[in-house]
Amino acid sequence: MRFPSSLSLCKSLLSLSSVFVILASTPIASAQHSSSSSISVLAKTPVNTFIGTQDDGNTFPGASAPFGMIQVSPIGEHYSGWRYTDPKIRGFGHFFLSGAGCWEQGGQLSVLPVTGSIGPGGDFDTSKANSFDHKKYASNYTHDGEVGTAGYFKMQLTSYGGITAENTALTRVAAERYTFAANQNSGHILVNVGQANERHSVAGSSLQVIDDHTLEAKIVTLSFCGGTKYTTWYRMEFNRPFKTHGVWNEVGGKEGVRSLSQQGEVRPHGAWFSFDLSHDKSVTAVTSISHVDIQGARRNLGAEGKIGETLMSFDAMREKAQALWAKELNSIRITGGSQDERTVFYTALYHTLLQPLTGNDVDGRYRGWDNQIHTTDRRTGETYYEFFSLWDTYRAQNQMLALLRPQRAKDIANSVLKIHEQSGWLPRWGYASYETNVMTGDPVTPFLVDLWRYGALKGKEKQAYAALRQNAFGVPDFKIRAQGRAGNPSYLQLGFVQYDRAFPAKGMDVDPHHGGSATLEYAQGDAALAMMAQALGKKEDAAILRKRGANWRQVWDNSVVDQELGFKGFPRARIDGGDWYTEIDGSYSPRSEHGFHEGTAWQYQWLVQQDVPGLVSEMGGREMAGKRLDAFFALEALQKDPQHAVRKEWVVGPYSYYNQYRYNPNNEPDLHAPWIYTHIGQPWKTAIVARAADILFSNAPNGVTGNDDLGTMSAWYLFSALGLYPSTPGTGQFLLHAPKFINAEIDLGNGKTLTINSLGHRTNTNNFIHAARFNGKAQDKVFLDWEALQQGGTLEFQMNDRFDQNGWGTQSKNLPQGLSGRMP
Repeated sequence: MRFPSSLSLCKSLLSLSSVFVILASTPIASAQHSSSSSISVLAKTPVNTFIGTQDDGNTFPGASAPFGMIQVSPIGEHYSGWRYTDPKIRGFGHFFLSGAGCWEQGGQLSVLPVTGSIGPGGDFDTSKANSFDHKKYASNYTHDGEVGTAGYFKMQLTSYGGITAENTALTRVAAERYTFAANQNSGHILVNVGQANERHSVAGSSLQVIDDHTLEAKIVTLSFCGGTKYTTWYRMEFNRPFKTHGVWNEVGGKEGVRSLSQQGEVRPHGAWFSFDLSHDKSVTAVTSISHVDIQGARRNLGAEGKIGETLMSFDAMREKAQALWAKELNSIRITGGSQDERTVFYTALYHTLLQPLTGNDVDGRYRGWDNQIHTTDRRTGETYYEFFSLWDTYRAQNQMLALLRPQRAKDIANSVLKIHEQSGWLPRWGYASYETNVMTGDPVTPFLVDLWRYGALKGKEKQAYAALRQNAFGVPDFKIRAQGRAGNPSYLQLGFVQYDRAFPAKGMDVDPHHGGSATLEYAQGDAALAMMAQALGKKEDAAILRKRGANWRQVWDNSVVDQELGFKGFPRARIDGGDWYTEIDGSYSPRSEHGFHEGTAWQYQWLVQQDVPGLVSEMGGREMAGKRLDAFFALEALQKDPQHAVRKEWVVGPYSYYNQYRYNPNNEPDLHAPWIYTHIGQPWKTAIVARAADILFSNAPNGVTGNDDLGTMSAWYLFSALGLYPSTPGTGQFLLHAPKFINAEIDLGNGKTLTINSLGHRTNTNNFIHAARFNGKAQDKVFLDWEALQQGGTLEFQMNDRFDQNGWGTQSKNLPQGLSGRMP
C-alpha cells in the first residue's frame, strides 16, 4: 500500500448492471479456432476484470497472461492506468501493475486507433505538436457491450466514427484488434512513445519503422515511487501493410520519416500508421516486450506471436490465452454461492495469479540487479520473476502461490536469491531490476522463511540463510542501493528502532521514520528466522533471534491509555536515546500515526503473531484481549447489521489509515487481525469478522477494498473464503475458520487435492464450526501444518448457526503456541 497524498479519493458506488459481462456474452464462438473445453471451464470460473478499477483498487481491466510480462489495457486520467469512471481513453498501454499504490504503474507505448486527416491543417495538424498529445486526442467510449474477462478485453470507442477495441495477451506478446466503422475507408493507428499513465514519467525514447508493417521502440521510464530509470524494448507487427506513415515530435509531424531520436517526456513523440480499410475494416497489431534488449523483443515475438513465419491471428491468440487461464482458474473448484459471489472469488484468484511478473525472455536472458545480462537454466524450465511488493505480498499472496503453484514458488524464491547475488542485498520492493526502498520493516525475512518452510528453497537453504542473516545482523553499505534494515544500529543495541523523521533515506521510506512499526516487523522477522536457524543447526543464532523476537516488548508502553475506551497498554515509538515519543504538549494517543507506517498503534498492536500469549498477558488476559478485539472490530455493530457496519465503523477509505483505531481492511498491517480471535480461543468471532469483510469484495468496479497491492487483498479474500489462513510466519501453520462456500477442491500443484467440505452450511445466516475432521480423524487443533495440507485429503467442518463458548477451538491445548508458551 502506498498513499498518493495529492490524489482525490473518489468514493462513488457504481451499478453492476453496466459493468459485468460474463464469458457467455464474449463472442468466442466466432473465433477461428474456438476451444469448447476452455469455454466450458471459463464459464464455470467467471472473471470480471473491471473489479477493482474504481475507488483505488488500482487494478487494470485489460488483458494479461498468468504472471505475464506484458499487459494491454486502457489509459485514462488515473495514475494506475484507467478508472471505470474516467471520461475518455487516451490509448491502450503495454505493461501495467495490478493494484499498486505508487504512481509509476505502466502504460508505456500508448496506442489509439483514430480516423480523420493527418497533415498541415488536418484533424491531426502536423504543424502543431499538441495535436499529438494523447490527452487531447483521447477517445470517448461506452460501457455498453464491454467485456473484461480472463485473457480478453473488449470496449467500444465512440469517437472517430466508432471503433471496436479488443485486447488479448500471452506471456511475452499481446495482440490488439481495432475494427473501424463500416463507412470508414481509411484509418490510423497512433503509437505514442512519449506518454504513459498519468504521472508515469517517460525519461526518453526512440522509435524505428523497420518495414511496411513493423516498428520497434525503446522507452525509458522512472520506476516505482520516483525511483531509478529503467528501459523497456518493444516490437510491434501489424497483420497487414500500412499505406503511409509518419512521425511527430516537439516540432510537429512529418510523413515518411522512419525514425525518431531519443526524446524526453516534455517533448511529444510518436508515429502514425495509416491503413486502407476499403476491403477490411480491422487492423491487428501483435506486440512483444523485453527488459533485456531489442533482440529479446524480436525473439519473444517470433516464439510466442507467430506460427512458423506467420503472425498469429487475434482469435488464435485469444483462444490460447483463454486456455491458459482456464487451466489456472480450474485449479480451485467451488460449490455454492451466488453467481456474483463466484465471480468475486474467481476474479480474486485471477488477480492473485497475475504477479510477480515473468522477467526472462524466451531465450532465458534477463536483466539482473547488477544491470548485467544473465540467463536462466533452460534445462529445468526455470523462470526468473521480477516486481516484488514484499511488504504487501508476504502476508497472504506469497502463501497462496506456494499452496497452489509450488514450482512457481521455487522459482520465485530463487529469483529473490539471484537479486541478492547480483546486488549484494535482499530486496524490499523490487521494481523491474531496481530496488525502490519503498515501505518499511523487514518483509523479505517472513517472505523467504515461509518459502523455506514450504520447501521452496530445498537445496538452497544455506544460501538463503546466509543472505537472511546478513540482512538481520547488518546494514548495507551506503554505496549499495538497498536500504535493508536501516534501523539495525539502534535495534541490535537497544532492542528497538528509533523514531527519527530526520534519518536520511535512499528512497521514499526508511525504517527510522516509522520506528514503532519497524520494531514490530523486525521482531516478527527475527522470530521467523529463529525457526529456520534452529532447523539448520544454527543454535547460537537461533537463541539470539528468538530473544529478539520478543523485542515487541521494547515498544510496548503499559502506561498508555486510550482515553475514550479505557484500554491500557499499547505499542509506542521511542526516540533516539530511548525516551518515549510524545506530542509537543507531552501527551500521546494510541490513535496517532506517529511512529507507525500507514497505521496507528491500534492497528499495529496485533502484529505480534509470534507471541500472542505474551501479548494477551500484557493486555490483561484473554477476556480483556477479547474485549479489545471486540472494540477494534465494532463486533456488536457487525452482529446487528454487518452491511452497514463495515462501511461505517471500519476504516473504509483506501488511504484513511491515520488517526484511526478501528480495523482497516484496506491495508496490510492488520490483515491478520481477525485470526487473533482464533489465537485466543474465540474462533466464532473470526467467522463473524471474515464474513462481514466479504461484503467489501463485490462484483462491481469498487469491489476490491483498498489497493489490491499485486494480488494481496485478493489472496486474503481467497483464504478467507476457503476457511484457511496463514498463521505466524515460519511456523507453516494455517488457521482454520468457517468457509464461505459449501465445498472447495484445491489442486495443490503436486498431483494431490485438498477438499474442504462445510457440512450443514446455511445460506444467509451465520456459520460456526461445531466440529472438524481431517482425513476422517478429529481435528481439534485450530490449525493444520503445511506438511498435512500438502498430502491433500479432506477437511470437513460440521457447521452450526450458533457458537459454543466452550466448544471447538476454545481450549488452550488446541491453540497455537507463541514465544511465551501456550495461551493462558
